[in-house]
Amino acid sequence: MIENTVLPVSLADIERAATRIAGRVVRTPLTPSPTLSKRAGQPVHLKLETLQPIGAFKLRGAMNAILSRDNAARRRGLVTASTGNHGRAVAYAARELGVPATICMSSLVPANKVEAIRSLGANIRIVGVSQDDAQDEVERLVQTLDLTPIPPFDDVDVVAGQGTIGLELVEDLPDLATVLVPLSGGGLAGGIAVAAKALKPQARIIGISMERGAAMYAAVAAGKPVAVREEETLADSLGGGIGLSNRVTFALCRALLDDVVLLTEDEIAAGIRHAAREEDQVVEGAGAVGMAAILANKVQLLGPTAVIVSGRNIDPAIHRSLIGRSTR
Repeated sequence: MIENTVLPVSLADIERAATRIAGRVVRTPLTPSPTLSKRAGQPVHLKLETLQPIGAFKLRGAMNAILSRDNAARRRGLVTASTGNHGRAVAYAARELGVPATICMSSLVPANKVEAIRSLGANIRIVGVSQDDAQDEVERLVQTLDLTPIPPFDDVDVVAGQGTIGLELVEDLPDLATVLVPLSGGGLAGGIAVAAKALKPQARIIGISMERGAAMYAAVAAGKPVAVREEETLADSLGGGIGLSNRVTFALCRALLDDVVLLTEDEIAAGIRHAAREEDQVVEGAGAVGMAAILANKVQLLGPTAVIVSGRNIDPAIHRSLIGRSTR
């Protein structure tokens, strides 16, 4: 429910972001899913952010944030903390713009995501066992080396970049009624909610997360940001805290999300299998949670629905073990 407060990100911010990143990110397709539509009893469409050059939606927010910094700030070098996909986005954008980047990650980040970032030419630092540990290293590097931080989610420009997905949803599905969106730090969910609800006020935005360490869910339930222990999960991209001093995304999620649904590891695995077997899509755990929520009958859809398929960057060995055949 929208509160009577001024939110930190506006539709105008998102519209400016769309102009800024045009031609630098993919305008991804919204494709119908006959199997999920039949299961849900409503038209279900998949927003395939898996088709971004880095295989995940994070490129939108990272590119917008980096382009919003001035040339001097970019030349000093970029730094961020990441559970994998945001780091890949920053590394990709930095390479495209010809500036250096350092990506700080915890030991929980899967090796395939670390290697993908390294292949883009970024400096890698593995620190601690949580996103918070990685963020501490970012803050140290900002202080000691004067690097320019590109936050993974709690940043107006990052959120505005992610919110461009919401603009595309309403354009491609004018009778949009529900959006199922992976929920982690809240940049994706918050940005989409700002855009979708500004253009379609009755649209319902449902955040989907995992039972293991769902930080934004815990914060919304508590009414304030809280510390949550990070745990291993198939939805590794949804891990990490939201920051006790969260300035942007907590306010958006508290005000704009209509519901939050939590999934078991078995339910997430079922979503990954469904994506491969029924949708012909290789999808990581975080990207599969919307599909998984429908399969688990944990959401009630009241009209045309968009499912955000946020990323494809799953460890191939894990994918093979879940679906029982070779990945593409």
